[in-house]
Amino acid sequence: SSRPSQFSGLLGTVYRRGNLNFTRDGSTLISPVGNRISVFDLKNNKCETFPLATRLNIVCVGLSPDGSLAILIDEEGAALLVSLIGKCVIHRFYFHKPVHSVSFSPDGKKFVITKDNVALMYHAPGRKREFNAFVLDKTYYGPYDETTCIDWTDDSKCFAVGSKDMSTWVFGAERWANLIYYSLGGHKDIIVACFFEENSLDLYTISQDAALCVWQCDTELSGLKPMPPKDAAREEGAAKDDEEFLEEPKGEEVHGKANPNKQETRDKVKYSRVAKYFFNKEGDFNNLTSAAYHKKTHLLVTGFASGIFHLHELPDFNLIHSLSISDQRIASISVNCTGDWIAFGCSGLGQLLVWEWQSESYVLKQQGHFNSMVSLAYSPDGQYIVTGGEDGKVKVWNTSSSFCFVTFTEHTSGVTAVTFTSNGYVILSASLDGTVRAFDLHRYRNFRTFTSPRPRQFSCLAVDSSGEIVSAGSQDSFEIFIWSMQSGRLLDVLSGHEGPISSLSFNPMKCVLASASWDKTVKLWDMLDSWRTKETLILNSDVLVVAFRPDGKELAVAALNGQITFWDHENAVQTGSIEGRHDLQMGRKELDKITAKQSAKGKSFTTLCYSADGQSILAGGLSKFVCIYNIKEQILMKKFEISCNFSLDAMEEYLDRRKMTEFGSMALIDEGGGGEDGVAIPLPGVKRGDMSYRHFKPEIRVTCLRFSPTGRSWAATTTEGLLIYSLDSGLIFDPFDLDIDVTPSNIRKTLHQKEYTRAIIMAFKLNEKKLIQEVIEAVPSNEVDVVCSSLPDLYVEKILEFLASALEISCHLEFYLIWAHKLLMLHGQKLKTRSVKLLPVIQFLQKSIQRHFEDVSKLCEWNIYNIKYALAISQQRGMKRLAEEASVDEDLDSDSDCLM
Repeated sequence: SSRPSQFSGLLGTVYRRGNLNFTRDGSTLISPVGNRISVFDLKNNKCETFPLATRLNIVCVGLSPDGSLAILIDEEGAALLVSLIGKCVIHRFYFHKPVHSVSFSPDGKKFVITKDNVALMYHAPGRKREFNAFVLDKTYYGPYDETTCIDWTDDSKCFAVGSKDMSTWVFGAERWANLIYYSLGGHKDIIVACFFEENSLDLYTISQDAALCVWQCDTELSGLKPMPPKDAAREEGAAKDDEEFLEEPKGEEVHGKANPNKQETRDKVKYSRVAKYFFNKEGDFNNLTSAAYHKKTHLLVTGFASGIFHLHELPDFNLIHSLSISDQRIASISVNCTGDWIAFGCSGLGQLLVWEWQSESYVLKQQGHFNSMVSLAYSPDGQYIVTGGEDGKVKVWNTSSSFCFVTFTEHTSGVTAVTFTSNGYVILSASLDGTVRAFDLHRYRNFRTFTSPRPRQFSCLAVDSSGEIVSAGSQDSFEIFIWSMQSGRLLDVLSGHEGPISSLSFNPMKCVLASASWDKTVKLWDMLDSWRTKETLILNSDVLVVAFRPDGKELAVAALNGQITFWDHENAVQTGSIEGRHDLQMGRKELDKITAKQSAKGKSFTTLCYSADGQSILAGGLSKFVCIYNIKEQILMKKFEISCNFSLDAMEEYLDRRKMTEFGSMALIDEGGGGEDGVAIPLPGVKRGDMSYRHFKPEIRVTCLRFSPTGRSWAATTTEGLLIYSLDSGLIFDPFDLDIDVTPSNIRKTLHQKEYTRAIIMAFKLNEKKLIQEVIEAVPSNEVDVVCSSLPDLYVEKILEFLASALEISCHLEFYLIWAHKLLMLHGQKLKTRSVKLLPVIQFLQKSIQRHFEDVSKLCEWNIYNIKYALAISQQRGMKRLAEEASVDEDLDSDSDCLM
């Protein structure tokens, strides 16, 4: 924990809003998640969230044709130019108004954005070295209302723009003599999408009332004529005269007219509507919300507000199939380059689906918690994370692939706490529905349900280190319930607290339970000693959370006054305290009547967690910050800002004065609030604002923090989702015990002289990962035994940690397993004495080995099955051959009998 952590992944949220994009190879999907983007590698079953973020939620994403650049645009029109290869921000730009869509031209030289009622064409960045990455080329006017969608012709000569005024406009990317602009009507609702046919100017337009118009053009793409040089020069000169008075070049302007006169349309391209089709059957009205078209296969995919999608073949409009994939509106659709996979995003429930339409099967089916996540827990080997949400779901995530692989939906109300048992195969969850449920990770079923004699709402949960005793605290009866995992029976009800139970924690080394309550006490209960209170610790404020140190020798307590206190629970003595209220640094909500500084006086930490080595503590609460404290020194080591997304409430410390008017805050006005006076004041105690209002901002908060048992990462459940921070694996020069003779050339010289142990020690002193790998892999496998036995104890730990990280990515499986085996066999006894300190390293090693074991065992089972199948077939053929030979012999015998 001394090395810096950095953001490494976002789980629990797979899609928020905005458009989905497949990359050029068609096997990777880019999905906007709040103010970040996640990249789903569908072939290798992996997901990665880029460590960059916009200021507000992302609304649209444009991908360059070569797949190296992306433009991310947020709700206010602020854009980031991102390198998908380097995963970094190259340039920032502000469009000043909300942008509806963005699209690169197929040749990658231009891109178009739509905002207000105009379309703006920019020179695509990255073609040459430039100071300003976004240079405006042309501005296209024509529609009367907001522009909604863009599509380009295959040769980048023209593009079409749809609008909310029910018209579609075709513009020339260059000024063609026979096509500068063309306006198409024919619809009775907002245009949702428009698509050109392959290598053609023929166009399909689709409107929100589920109508499709097919437009035929009388000219081919090759028939577009360049503007005569005389006219072009005249127009350029006029544009240059304007530019002299402007601070920055405005670019050329194209003004379209909806009803041009006959002279203007002479010798120009003409469109005619050849067909109009309707998706809805008679009387069945369903809004069309999104569409995508694959030009090569002529496949049109349309999504509807009811969660249904249709697949049609154009231009004949033959229905291939339709399916309901959600009960919420489909917000975005994308088809990959081969036309096999279709991606759907449903923003209401946060669903992301990839459908293979030919085999009618899911390639990917993921959904986050559609209400906020409340709690999380790591499995003992750090391979899985379980999360519980206010939607009543319990989800299990794989930390290496970032995918959810099982969801349990048995709870009928919000889940308040989740935990793993020590063997890692059982998950327990407590809920406000009055049950604690145990789930089996072998068969994926709910095999135990624990209840109280009278219905109670459970607010917290703990399980002892043996996995035998399950305890849950209730909010309404101030009691703690104890059950047996084996029998499922209620063993005891512990009463003594005089306020709601806020937190429970079992000592990892003993069967002692600590319970925290709003009655300003922490009680310690000895489970083996006739179920009585062992000790009561009295604090000066309501207690919100308790946590034991991993070695069980210290207890951390966070109270309502913002203090974290540390206790030696054996002797009931306080050993230290941290005043953390000012570190929490509250934000001010839009509707707060008091300043952030004043409201911070009533705020405190609501979740605590020790690091794997027990030297630091993580603390978080109703703020965007997570604090890491050093316990011994009682100082703040680092503060993590978990989000910079201003689409969430309580992000800013000071409210914007520009939003304050003489009548109060502008935030009070609910846009489109209906017949009432439009003022939305939330009731006291409401945590998430008024859900019935159209304008709704969730508040930023950290609900739960957990450190991975491997000691290499920690996770936080927040308003944004499940964030994972792991140790920085970048280039850090962190030498250990270095002296002047330790250089890469000296290390290689020592290695060449076959002094392996010395070379290993020197490599660890320099602490360069690549060099350590080179030295260890140079040791012959038959010499590993000798090298291991001559290593000093200090370096045994370091090598074990290196082996754990190398095993995750290396293909030298047997070689590293030999190393691990020899080290543990030769130094096992000495390592045992420092087992508490070494536990994270051993668990990290176990996680790596376990992952390889699962992969290899799957492969072996598949091979065994194949061999058995081959043997069975050969046996069958052998039997057949024998039967045939026997029948031939019989025939010969009968023939000889006849001859006799």
